[in-house]
Amino acid sequence: MTAAPGPAPRVRRAVRALLLDGGDLVLLRRTVPGRAVYWTTPGGKIEPADAGPEEALRRELDEELGATAGPLRQVFACAEQTPELHRLNVFYVCRLLTMDLSRRHGPEFDDPSNGRYDVDRFPCTPAGLAPVDLIPEMLAAYLRMHADELPALAALSAQP
Repeated sequence: MTAAPGPAPRVRRAVRALLLDGGDLVLLRRTVPGRAVYWTTPGGKIEPADAGPEEALRRELDEELGATAGPLRQVFACAEQTPELHRLNVFYVCRLLTMDLSRRHGPEFDDPSNGRYDVDRFPCTPAGLAPVDLIPEMLAAYLRMHADELPALAALSAQP
């Protein structure tokens, strides 16, 4: 006799920014109760009301950082799977145009149990990012190999 299959895993599609400010990569330092501090890129879930992934990312940048970015260029994607959840993260490189942290307004800020979302900048080089506990690990591995290339990729995305 075989066991009945469990519920199908949820699928979460997300967009994330490799947001460059000069030669630095802008990251969120996450301090969550009961968990070691880690860093992640700004971004989040694609919502049904979003016109597409790029619009979702621009909305997330506004919510999380009060930020606007220049042209977006998709550079990396990775999947993470657990029995309950399948995540697909798509990463775009872009340049920071404006940021006003006083304008932050995303739902993640409504519940104090979500922890802190502090903004840090690190040199966008493999050596500059080496000490950062970056989540997801697949992104950290990508940046160890390609961080030096991101500024040129961001410049290419600005060309007509």
